[in-house]
Amino acid sequence: MALSRTEVESRVSSVLEEALGVDADEITPEATLINDLGAESIDFLDISFQLEKAFEGDCSPETPFKIEQGELFPENVLNDPELVEDGRLTDNGMALLKQKMPHVDFSEFESDRSVSKIPELFTVKTLVDFCERKLAVCAA
Repeated sequence: MALSRTEVESRVSSVLEEALGVDADEITPEATLINDLGAESIDFLDISFQLEKAFEGDCSPETPFKIEQGELFPENVLNDPELVEDGRLTDNGMALLKQKMPHVDFSEFESDRSVSKIPELFTVKTLVDFCERKLAVCAA
């Protein structure tokens, strides 16, 4: 049986409480992982691992809930001059992020594309949306 959005939100919230040591009331859909919840780059690995554990029983054995490296938090995008120019994502960079992160709403970010605003893309809602998309694939 598919999990409700409320159940997915609850599990994501529990993971963030554990991984980041934050209180449940700080975890709102709009809260950003870095700016609001204090996540650091090392925390992203822990969050990915804990999400896998939180949802492992909800998928079929043939398609486990496995988060590949760079799938949830893309890596090395900012170091590629074809993707970033003058501190802003190029068209190629924007296309790559959209491809790698279909669970993210880029509508506000797209008008500026400043790399300094990339942390604002990683919100609690983003994690919940990612998990729902992943569950839809792995539970099928």
